[in-house]
Amino acid sequence: MAGVKVRLAYGVGGLEVELPDDRTTVVEPAYHAGAPDEAAVLRAALREPVAGPPLRELARPGMKIAISMCDGTRAQPRDKMIPAVLDELGVPDDDVVVLVATGTHRGNTDEEIRAMLGDELVERVRVVNHDARDKSTLTYLGEHGRDVPVWINTEWVEADLRITTGFVEPHFFAGFSGGPKLVTPGLAGLDTVLVLHDAARIGDPKATWGEIEENPVHADIRAAASAAPPHFAFDVILNREQRVIEAFGGELAPMHAAACEAARRFAMQAVPQPFDVVVTSNSGYPLDQNLYQAVKGMSAAAKVVKPGGLIVCAAECRDGFPGHGSYRELLERHASPREFLQAIKQSDHVTPDQWQVQIQYNIQDHARLVMHTGHLTDDELRAVHLEQTRDIAATIAAEGDSATVCVLPEGPQTIAYVG
Repeated sequence: MAGVKVRLAYGVGGLEVELPDDRTTVVEPAYHAGAPDEAAVLRAALREPVAGPPLRELARPGMKIAISMCDGTRAQPRDKMIPAVLDELGVPDDDVVVLVATGTHRGNTDEEIRAMLGDELVERVRVVNHDARDKSTLTYLGEHGRDVPVWINTEWVEADLRITTGFVEPHFFAGFSGGPKLVTPGLAGLDTVLVLHDAARIGDPKATWGEIEENPVHADIRAAASAAPPHFAFDVILNREQRVIEAFGGELAPMHAAACEAARRFAMQAVPQPFDVVVTSNSGYPLDQNLYQAVKGMSAAAKVVKPGGLIVCAAECRDGFPGHGSYRELLERHASPREFLQAIKQSDHVTPDQWQVQIQYNIQDHARLVMHTGHLTDDELRAVHLEQTRDIAATIAAEGDSATVCVLPEGPQTIAYVG
């Protein structure tokens, strides 16, 4: 049987697999070259916003300025975006704090922050990890949306000028990333995040890739963010090399709508029918550094796999499950995915990371899920109802000569959908 070689985004170096030539469909991002002058594209977004005044017109001497940026699990080009913002503001560095929008993730280490921003920038401005669990750093702003108690980082709330920086791509339950997510859940308290991610919202069929208007998660993210909205929002669209294709700035809602429309064009592709087997990645490092993040790759595959079909997910997982948070403990707590799903349906209590397990176990309840990792053992995966394969090609061959195969080499960088 003739084979086709496909390179999966995996860790830093990638992973080559050979798949049956005659029945494999490869779905990957249409190649879009990065902007030849990224700095110019970023500057233009700050000076010619989608809506509202240019950024430099918002800054005044003596203002306290807070800038929100993604944490280390995201591929945002912070080392380009944050300097572009500072250049436009033209204010003393002492007036600025950069807040790492960790949500409920762990804080980034000094080494990680320096890798994200560069030593020079870290020496220039104060960079602070948001801590969702430290109530002394949060301000309560009442209930918003559908009964969401809104706690937000006090430095953000008290700033005279608030600026979000992020990037927009399809998101597996919020519809799209970027925009309001850089406030909530990025800078929100744990109580806020738990409600935004409860079982009913996450379990809604509209809480999925590319859906915004009727998505209950996204609707309440927007409502919660409106309690302390940014005065200026700044997002980019990235290509597979994580270079900037387009940039958008301005008032939050119109800016994010324009960025989402661009991301939809670049990152979503229709396929004619679901497949027996779907091979996916989690877009390589830094996005595939743990199993928790790899749920996004699994979720992208689940959009186009037949009920009872096979998903093979290649994610390096150099950071394990990871070792912090409740994700692993929740995965191991129940005898089967279905038992977990029934338990959360019957309870109003939300445990941190429950949403990730809910999405993963929904997938495992509908398809067989096999992992290829470099750092998790077979026993560790077996304890969370997963299998491991060392040989992806052999695993697919075992499905028989007629099994149709779809490959998402860049994982959730392109969201395939049946239609």
